[in-house]
Amino acid sequence: MPDDPLGHVVLVDSYGAIGTQLAQGFRDAGYTPLRVQSTAEAPTGLRGQPDRFPYTVDLVHRRLAATLAALAPYHPVAVVAGTEPGVELADALSEALHPITGAPTNGTALSPARRDKFLMIERIKAQGLRGARQILVHDEHQLRQWHNDIGGTIILKPLRSAANDGVTWCRTPEDAVQAFRRLDGRENILAHRRDGVVAQECLVGTEYTVDTVSRDGVHEVCDIWESYRISANGIPDLLVAWRLLPATGEVQDDLVAYTCAVLDALGIRHGAAHAEIKLTPDGPCLVEVGARIAGANLPEGARLGTGRSQIDWMVDAYVRPETFVRRSGRPYRLRQHVARATMVAPCSGTLVSYHSLEAIKELASFHDMQLRVNPGQQLALTTNDLTYPIFVTLVHEVGEVVARDLWTLRYLDGVSFYEIA
Repeated sequence: MPDDPLGHVVLVDSYGAIGTQLAQGFRDAGYTPLRVQSTAEAPTGLRGQPDRFPYTVDLVHRRLAATLAALAPYHPVAVVAGTEPGVELADALSEALHPITGAPTNGTALSPARRDKFLMIERIKAQGLRGARQILVHDEHQLRQWHNDIGGTIILKPLRSAANDGVTWCRTPEDAVQAFRRLDGRENILAHRRDGVVAQECLVGTEYTVDTVSRDGVHEVCDIWESYRISANGIPDLLVAWRLLPATGEVQDDLVAYTCAVLDALGIRHGAAHAEIKLTPDGPCLVEVGARIAGANLPEGARLGTGRSQIDWMVDAYVRPETFVRRSGRPYRLRQHVARATMVAPCSGTLVSYHSLEAIKELASFHDMQLRVNPGQQLALTTNDLTYPIFVTLVHEVGEVVARDLWTLRYLDGVSFYEIA
């Protein structure tokens, strides 16, 4: 066991750059991170996203008692979910360790509602909050009848997946039945088999992301993002950009009040949350919330814009609670305007090259670019969060410059941007 005067923190299902940054954040605070994987192999949606922190302890979970026995000698002071599939195991481990080490815990009573999209919406509605009309789909007849009754477009999605995996817009009952046949019984990208399917009304309005960190039920809003969407590749609501907003304003105030109520309803008293909310004509309405750090490198974008990120707040909340309390309660200040944008591949095939990459780098607000698909690799048609070929970060002290460059990216993107073999 490593000699560490301050203690140890457990990260569950820690993947990608966010996992590495979270582990390093705890290490910088004087705590040794330990890693627990809920599965021996990374789920499909997380493959190719290694956490590169040099963990000295990296366990594969099989039984709760065995995992707890392996962790007990380290007396961990916190257990944190690194990604979506780690939420329930982190709840179970922290609940079991809490009487021994005092590790903060959200408990397991509401764990299913923090992962299952149907239970999540039913829970917030039971607590008096607005939520989408929905059904848990049992069979084709039930689904067809419900769609006829509700009318218009509905959305089908897996209960416990992520990254817009399997999310399908259905204009007619027959569309819905076909989507159900495709989704029912399959394995989702987080390796859940026979995941189940929820059907929901299609919410209309701008979508926002509110990222928070909580300690003892005190919720700190770390960053708020407005999202931009297009209709492309058969997807009517494809996410193409996030823009960091100031902390306060009429829209933000409504979003924050609603988000905090959602966190309370779902029992998220400790740790990170990533809430996606539609601002409909009738007010905020939850799409879904993850009880973990935001993806898409939004924490780093928030740090560029505000000086602090969700990761910084997480470290304080778990191992420096007095610092968290002292710093919380004051809206963040936007020091720079930040946007994260994606390019949208209009076809699939072997990528020969990208055109206009230099034009992107010459944008006044260009900060960095991450190529997920390089020349010579297979380019996939962009239909969800896993199939964006390029991410671009824009940063500038003038908001209008960022806005202009966002729209310039959309102009540069398209069929002519990609050379396919």
